[in-house]
Order: sequence, then structure tokens, then C-alpha cells
Amino acid sequence: MMDKNIYESFITVLEEELLPAMGCTEPIAVSYAGALARDALGKLPDKVSVTVSGNILKNVKSVVVPGTGGMKGVISAAAAGIIAGDGDKKLEVISRISEEERGRIREYIKSAEFAVERSQSGCVFDISVRVEKDGDWALVRIAGHHTNVVRITRNGEDILKREIESEPTSPDGADRSLLTVENILEFANAVKITDVEKLISRQLEYNYAISEEGLKNDYGARVGKVLLKSFGRGVNNVAKATAAAGSDARMNGCSLPVVIVSGSGNQGITASMPVKVYADHLKSDREKLIRAVVVSDLITIHLKTGIGRLSAYCGAVSAGCGAAAGVCYLKGGSAADISATIVNALAIDSGLICDGAKSSCAAKIASAVDAGLVGMEMALGGDAFECGDGILGECVENTIDNVADVARNGMRETDEEIIRLMIKSC
Repeated sequence: MMDKNIYESFITVLEEELLPAMGCTEPIAVSYAGALARDALGKLPDKVSVTVSGNILKNVKSVVVPGTGGMKGVISAAAAGIIAGDGDKKLEVISRISEEERGRIREYIKSAEFAVERSQSGCVFDISVRVEKDGDWALVRIAGHHTNVVRITRNGEDILKREIESEPTSPDGADRSLLTVENILEFANAVKITDVEKLISRQLEYNYAISEEGLKNDYGARVGKVLLKSFGRGVNNVAKATAAAGSDARMNGCSLPVVIVSGSGNQGITASMPVKVYADHLKSDREKLIRAVVVSDLITIHLKTGIGRLSAYCGAVSAGCGAAAGVCYLKGGSAADISATIVNALAIDSGLICDGAKSSCAAKIASAVDAGLVGMEMALGGDAFECGDGILGECVENTIDNVADVARNGMRETDEEIIRLMIKSC
């Protein structure tokens, strides 16, 4: 029997991570803070000051805020939350913007006074929205992850105040030190389907819908459609195109919700859609598909836990590894095969930079899925990169630790240079 503590911890991790969100999660978090600040003030502010960490600025700058008719940036995200946000909905805070509210958002940006500054707190994930009207003011701060509200203040009186962890490893405290490839595979084999079916089914339903939307209509650079048109309908290419198409739509204002993984809708799509495509191709039954997506989600979360929510390391790489591990599981791969798949994929694609949320995320997703699938085919054929090849460690866990060290520590200066260039550019 599986260890009860590991089993219950992994259920909690999935419940924490597989959340519905509409739009790119960083601008949505800004909208969430804006809505909460308006509620705390109790009236529509005429002055709004937004202070965000560099990584938030990076991920908000170039992505469309859903429901706004194509508007981008920190000010648009904050204004959308203030005018049309429902704070009770958290990452779906602006899921119901009406046509009338869309016009009001545009007018509000023109009439109110807005200021945006970069946070100097040192917290990688940090958003503060201060609003003012008639001498009254309110402030909301979110730190660590997208819904972690650490302070709500009105006229200097704290309504809510919590200790701030700069980068909490878990939104609600599940023990993620238990995440290992071995434990994840044991859990995927042992889990009662009824314990995860609702979560995984919602992920598959939501993320498939937005991927189909991206394949049917023209969003952004149309990466998913280009892949299908140019490279055909082999299962490998369909897996890449389906994942990319979801990002095409999501990065460019589609109002359909997604189920996120590790705080990212792109990672939630990448971890699930290639596995579904392969399950359909292999004619796998529903239970096998659900278990395979559990593998993919938890491998993605395992890789991202050491890296952190936001960094200069593209999160699609982790999700591409997760997806390939899930596909390998569908194909009957052993624990050794799945471990080799992850190592191979990390050897191929580690170092892909994150330069913010935008249309090109779809192409990076396609690259990450491709690297994962190449790594899987190598593993299933008995081929693997060896310990000491670059940053590869003695085993899969050592390699995951090494990648986390590079991403979290080694790429800090890279992250700062990326942010500097993005602020400098148009």
C-alpha cells in the first residue's frame, strides 16, 4: 500500500495547482489586486499606483488582457479589475466583462491618474495596488503567488496582514519535498480515480476547448495552425500544434478559461493536451488517460517547485517534460524509461529563456513538447544522455536539482538583463 502521507499530500498538491483561470495569470493577478483595492476603498478611485516586481512587469507587458478588446499592460490589467472585477472569483476576476464595461475601462484609463513602478522588495512575485479618492486610500499587496493576498489596508488600518514568504513552495502548505519521480509514478498507479477524476476532467475539458479555439480562429502568430499546415497531422505534430494553439488563443485575448499548473495556463495546457492527443491516437481508455495526466501534472509541478513560480527559465520546458512523461506512461514505459525521458528532455531544451508572456510562448511550447517527445523516443529505444553530459546529474532527481539551481540562481542576472531590455524596448 502507498504511504498515506504521500498520497494525501499529492491530492492536496493537485487541488492547489489545478485551478481555473481566465487570461494570462500575471495580468489577472494585477486585476485581482485592483478589484480588492477598489472594494477596500469602497468607491471608484481617481488615482491608482501599481508597484510590481520585474517578473510581473515582464509577464504583463505584451499579453492581451481578456475581455478588454485587445488592451495590454499593467495599467489595463489594473483598470479592468477596478472597473469590472469580482474579487471573489480570484483568477477568474474579470471573466464577465460586458461591452459597456469595456468602454468604461478605456474611459477610466483616460480620466484617472495612473502610475506604475518597479518593486524594490526583492520578492520575485510582488504586486501592490494603491488606490485613492477624496483623501481616502487603500492598498492591496499580493506576494509569492497569484492569489496570496498578504495585506489589505484602508487609511492606514490593516484589514488583513500576513507574513510574507518571498517564494513559498506551496500556495497552501502541502509538503512538496515528497515529490520525486518514483513517488509520482507510484501515486499515479495507486490513486483512486474518483479522487482525481473531477480535477483532471475539468483540466482536459477547459484546455481542449481553448486549444480548439486556437486552431479554428486566427490568434496572434497562429503557431498551432502553422504547424498543422506546414508539417501535417502525424500524432507528434498534432500534439505540438494542439498545445501551441491553446497558447495562441490565451496570449491574445481569448476569454475562455484554462486550468493552470504551477500558476501558469500555458503550463496547464502543455501538460495536458499532448497527453490527450496521444491517448486518442493510442485509443487509451479514460482511466489510463487520467492517470497519465496525473503523471504529467505532478512531474511539471516537481520540476517547477525548485525553480520557482517566475524566473528567466521558460516554464514550458518543465511542462514539455511532464507531457512526455505522461505519454511515455500511456505507452507502457517503465519508471526507468520515464526517468530517462525527463533527463533527455532537460538535456535538449534547458536554457530556453522566459522573456515574458506573449504570442511567441506558443512556439516555445511547441519546442518544449518536441524536446520531450524526442527524449521519450530516445528512452524507449534504449538511448539516453549520460551523467556528466553538461548539467546532467547521477540520476533524474540530481538532474532536476541541477536544473533548478541553474534556473533559480544561475539565471538571476539573465533575468535582470531580460527585464532591462524589455523595459527599454517599445
